[in-house]
Amino acid sequence: MPPGLASADLFRMLGSFALVLAIMAALLWALRKLQSRMNSPNSGRRLNVIESLSVGPRQKFALLRVGQHEVLVGITPTQMTALAHWPEGADQAAVQLPTAPPASHSPSGETHVA
Repeated sequence: MPPGLASADLFRMLGSFALVLAIMAALLWALRKLQSRMNSPNSGRRLNVIESLSVGPRQKFALLRVGQHEVLVGITPTQMTALAHWPEGADQAAVQLPTAPPASHSPSGETHVA
């Protein structure tokens, strides 16, 4: 028998390759279905990102729902800071965000922050 591949070996190899591709496609489909099911709003998770807003290349604000509360968080590359929080469904207009201290004017007309 001459060295090389016989036609039966070639068909067996192509069949195995097609089987491996079919298994990979089925696994990819299953992982996508599982991921979409896990990202659904009623998946039992207590922490959800409601909305986020980028304010710079590496800074953003995020509105999080944690249990029955909503928290506004400032995010930088090195830190996360809670800026405001209120019960879920509360009127957001009634939320008091931290404000800057009042400014005063000197006799020369310069503005100074106390």
